[in-house]
Amino acid sequence: MFLALRWWLLWLEFLSHRIRTLRSMKLSQLRRAMREYASGFDPALVSAHDAATVVDEASAIEKMAATVKALAAARVAETEVWRAGGERSAAHDLARRMGASIAQAQEALGTGRRLRDLPAVAQAARRGELSMQQAALVTDAATAAPDAEKRLLETSRSGSFGALREECARTKANACDREARRRAIHEHRQLRSWVDTDGTGHLHLRDNPERVAEIMTGLAPTRDRLLKQARKRGRREPLEAYAADALHQVICRRTAKATGATKMLVRVDLERLLSGAAVGEGVCEIAGYGPVAVSAVRDLIETGDPFLAAVVTKGKEVVGVAHLGRRPTAHQRSALEWLYPTCAAEGCNALTFLEFDHRDDWAKTHRTVFDLLDRLCSHHHDLKTRDNWALVEGRGKRAFVAPGDTRHPRHTDTPVAA
Repeated sequence: MFLALRWWLLWLEFLSHRIRTLRSMKLSQLRRAMREYASGFDPALVSAHDAATVVDEASAIEKMAATVKALAAARVAETEVWRAGGERSAAHDLARRMGASIAQAQEALGTGRRLRDLPAVAQAARRGELSMQQAALVTDAATAAPDAEKRLLETSRSGSFGALREECARTKANACDREARRRAIHEHRQLRSWVDTDGTGHLHLRDNPERVAEIMTGLAPTRDRLLKQARKRGRREPLEAYAADALHQVICRRTAKATGATKMLVRVDLERLLSGAAVGEGVCEIAGYGPVAVSAVRDLIETGDPFLAAVVTKGKEVVGVAHLGRRPTAHQRSALEWLYPTCAAEGCNALTFLEFDHRDDWAKTHRTVFDLLDRLCSHHHDLKTRDNWALVEGRGKRAFVAPGDTRHPRHTDTPVAA
């Protein structure tokens, strides 16, 4: 009996070793095939269309490989194998193997661990549908709110990375005690400065979003003035460059005076504002900065800041208002900014220089109806004006399509023949 049992144990060990060997051989074969392809790949010999296909295929392979790596790394971290190299932690060992930073290795390990408990996300990642950055966001939020797993996956497929990041942050915030989160962030607030190896100075602020929003809102008038001055002189630089100049002027020189009214927009659900609930689905956020604690909104309101606009809602309904002027009223502007904190075009996360757009040409209707207004960035507004692109029917973030698309409003407005 003992010999038979020992024989079965040896046989099982042999089979296990054989399976590991076969799996290793498959990965080795894939690696050799990829190396051969990469060695012989010359982009100059590939058409633009084929090059785009190569990008898609290579991206999918990269995503699948990153998923396998994260899952395997999580398995290694469970054991003592990583100690063999004398590393301080599993993250240090993985960072060395990846040739990446400790922070990137920690993110990969965390994602690999969370994927085990999220089958739908894991399946999508294994198919190459999620990058490691997307998987990290989705698994982090879905771990806090498991019921949101499928919804977050849909967002990852249809929206931009910025939109996914915002939705994951909102989902996680709704599942936690925001007051406790606010206190924790406040306890770890910090302002750091350093100079990197190429001589560039860095400034990094870590704080609650409402305080960051106050700072950026205070800089905005000076930033916009500097941008306009530069444009007149024919100079064009990123908006962030003028924000850096504005910070220097406001803090160090104190010579710039705010010109124009830049508004910081707070969106909060009435019931949430009244109850002060720390956890729940009600909207409570600063446009462009994400969910915040109710106490943060109350603190902002008590400052009496003239550049603060608080849009209080009941559910998600905003009442439509019409008037005869071309520009939206102040109430309409605030409501539109609540509905469209970013460009209304799906996949576009532009926050600044958004333009109010009439779906029906104002020159023909001579009316400004809230329900027929959108906010578009200059790029999408130009496409609409110049090339007749349009948002599909609906409200909020939605697809922006070419004239030939069947979802274009000119097609949906066409009467169906009897």
